[in-house]
Amino acid sequence: MSDSIFIGGGGAEYSDPQAILLDKSNRHGLIAGATGTGKTVTLQILAEGFSSAGVPVFLSDVKGDLSGLAAAGSADFKLHDAFTKRAATIGLDLKYDAFPVTFWDLFGEQGHPIRATVAEMGPLLLSRLMELTDVQEGVLNVAFRVADEEGLPLLDLKDLQALLVWVGQNAKELSLRYGNVAASSVGAIQRQLLVLENQGGTQLFGEPALQLSDIIRSESDGRGAINILAADRLMASPRLYATFLLWLLSELFEELPEVGNPDKPKLVFFFDEAHLLFDDAPKALVDKVEQVARLIRSKGVGVFFITQNPADVPDDVLGQLGNRVQHALRAFTAKDRKDLNKAAETYRENPAFDTAQAIQDVGTGEAVTSMLDQKGSPTIVERTLIRPPSSQLGPLDHTTRQAIMDASPMAAKYDATLDRKSAFEILRNRAEIAAKEAEAAEAAEDAAEEKEREFRKARRYDGGGTGRSTSRTSRKSGGGWGDAIANVVVKELKGTTGRRIVRGILGGLFKGR
Repeated sequence: MSDSIFIGGGGAEYSDPQAILLDKSNRHGLIAGATGTGKTVTLQILAEGFSSAGVPVFLSDVKGDLSGLAAAGSADFKLHDAFTKRAATIGLDLKYDAFPVTFWDLFGEQGHPIRATVAEMGPLLLSRLMELTDVQEGVLNVAFRVADEEGLPLLDLKDLQALLVWVGQNAKELSLRYGNVAASSVGAIQRQLLVLENQGGTQLFGEPALQLSDIIRSESDGRGAINILAADRLMASPRLYATFLLWLLSELFEELPEVGNPDKPKLVFFFDEAHLLFDDAPKALVDKVEQVARLIRSKGVGVFFITQNPADVPDDVLGQLGNRVQHALRAFTAKDRKDLNKAAETYRENPAFDTAQAIQDVGTGEAVTSMLDQKGSPTIVERTLIRPPSSQLGPLDHTTRQAIMDASPMAAKYDATLDRKSAFEILRNRAEIAAKEAEAAEAAEDAAEEKEREFRKARRYDGGGTGRSTSRTSRKSGGGWGDAIANVVVKELKGTTGRRIVRGILGGLFKGR
């Protein structure tokens, strides 16, 4: 097995063979360039190379083109002659081959459903996803704390919705313990949850949640599995897309053990359209991305950011990307030229050519490249002809894709939704118990009133007193946070409409679920 992944090379005006060293692949990387300059093909050949080396891959398929990794290329392909010529130029023995692919899709249409629980996502990423203010994020943190203390599992969106109703009803008591919990903030979060539902959040949150071991795996032939997330439809909700991929990175960081500097990565993660992660992101989130990028390498995970312009990536993150493939950038405006020069300045200069000019001049399928050497230092920038892929260029047809999905062991594990007892069901049960207690109290009070009326009219006398209670309800002393929802109901029972009040406050929440 080779200790590197061949990227490309060239003739007289191009570089010597360029390759990414496997033991330096966890130092991360960048694939950049304008639309149509060859970024997708570069991503494809890197995925092939890592898979062949036994390294699992996770990548997002924004355009729908990368499904071709599951099928071998063909001599009938219209670019076959061009591929053969390029392979000869760079000294590559091109052989067509298919690779082991698992398809995933948040919407469960073009791949197996990929889910996370609300608790796993956490209040920070959820706040980013819903564009909450700092005050609203504080209230969401209170809700998560209450869920932990009360043993209320937050698995899907209806769990969070039910919890927020409970928080709103108990805002006064919670404010004494955690600080101000304003009903207006709860309402704002609930409205943003509706927006999230419309964007597809209902499909993202739930069970069975993704197990990392199902993407970090190798096939029986030793090749790493290539996990492809269908993202063409998901891109219509860019914040959902970026937040999900950041969550996945965070989960990898938190769950994987330290491995130092392995001979090859445990997983390589490709983050396409990376600018979506940083657009309008608060500093706390950018800091988190920087932290994950800096520390996840020790977990054996390499991260490649794919974007149009290196300027899309914050400098603190960009500085950690050791292996770089820069496709062509255009420079039509003053800003374009500024971004071009900034991109060129991030490479070690090559005295043979001007880097900025080379970035403008390279054609489709060409790039300027710089990889980490054995000492971990970036090599000087080189002009490189990118190698052609071994797998099919372009998407699979629907029938072939569906056949691969049907044959995958992930189908039996993830295709069916699991809805186990969680916060929604627990709060519903408490509401039902409170309603029954209120109904019983009302019936007992009605009976006492009837008995007193009969006594006063001397229609019936049984020799005893009526002993009517001065309170319409009896309350048990003690009670913890778990009894708070019942206490709220009891406070409302001040008249003969108590039963209807209970149904109005609590029954509507769970109706039709």
